[in-house]
Amino acid sequence: MARMARLKAADAIFHIMCKSISEVDLYRDSEDKEKYLSLVKKYKDLYKVKIYGYCLMDNHVHLLVDSNGSDISKVMHGINFSYATYFNKKYKRDGHLFKDRFKSKIVDNESYLRTVSLYIHNNPTDIGKFKDCPETYAFSSLGIYIGKRRDHFNIIDYGFVMGFFGNNLDTARKNYISLVLGNTDEQLKDELEFKGEKTEYRSGRIIIERNFTSEDVLKFIASKMNISELHFHRKYSRKLVGVKALTVVLLRGLCNFKFSDISSTLGNITQARISQLTSIGIEMIGTDKKYESIIEEFIESYA
Repeated sequence: MARMARLKAADAIFHIMCKSISEVDLYRDSEDKEKYLSLVKKYKDLYKVKIYGYCLMDNHVHLLVDSNGSDISKVMHGINFSYATYFNKKYKRDGHLFKDRFKSKIVDNESYLRTVSLYIHNNPTDIGKFKDCPETYAFSSLGIYIGKRRDHFNIIDYGFVMGFFGNNLDTARKNYISLVLGNTDEQLKDELEFKGEKTEYRSGRIIIERNFTSEDVLKFIASKMNISELHFHRKYSRKLVGVKALTVVLLRGLCNFKFSDISSTLGNITQARISQLTSIGIEMIGTDKKYESIIEEFIESYA
C-alpha cells in the first residue's frame, strides 16, 4: 500500500517520535544516548532548526522541533541515518534500527504546545527511580528547563516555550515543574495520539526563508574567503577544504540542497565527501571565531 505523503510546513513546530524495531532497544547505554544528542546538535547547527525539548528513553525518543524554514524530513533523516550507522557498527549488526519513518505531528496552537512539552518531560516518570524526580534524568531537557542542569550539548532553546508558563523565568520554572509532576501519561495521551498532522502554528517566531540559490552561496563564500569563484571547481586542494566545507554547510542548511545538487554545484564530488565536508564545516563554525557567525552574515547579506 502506498504511504500518504508526509505533511510538512516550512515554518511549523513538530512533535516528533522515533521508535526502534520491537526486538532492539534504541539505546543500550549512556554513550549511545550521548551520541544521539551529539547528532541532534550537529543537524540542529546544519539546518538552523530550534530544539524546544527532548527525552530519550531506551526504545524511543521524543523531540520538539521548530523547523525554522527547513525540510524536517532531511533533518530527521540525517540524525537517524547517522545514528543507525553508528549503532550497527558498534554492535556489529545489520538491518533496520528504527521502526518505519519517524512520526510527526504539527503543533498548531498554544494549548498543544504547552501540553506536548509537558508530556515529553513527563516521560522519565515511567522509570522507577525517576518517578518523583524526572528533572534528574540526564537524557531529558527538563533539568535544563527548570535550571537544575547545564545544557552540555548546547541544544535547547527553552525561552519560547517557557514564555507560556509565566511572566518571568523563575515563575515559569516553578509552574512548569509543578505541572510536570501533577500530570500522568493517562491524562495527557488522548490529546497526543499521532492521528495525523495539522496546520502550522505561528507565534512570535522569526522564520529563516530558504530561498537562496547556489549562486548566492558561491558569491558570498568567494567574497568572505577572498578567492575567485573558479576555485570551487578545482580538484582536491588542502587550501580549499575549508572553503568547500563552509560552502556545503550553506548549501545544505540554507538552500535545502540534496547531495546530487551539491555534487553538481561543486564538480561531481561523492556523497561520502559531502558528508565529510559537512562535518568539517560545522566544526569550523563551532570552534573558529572567524566563522562562528558566517550563517547569520550570509542571511543578512541577502536580507
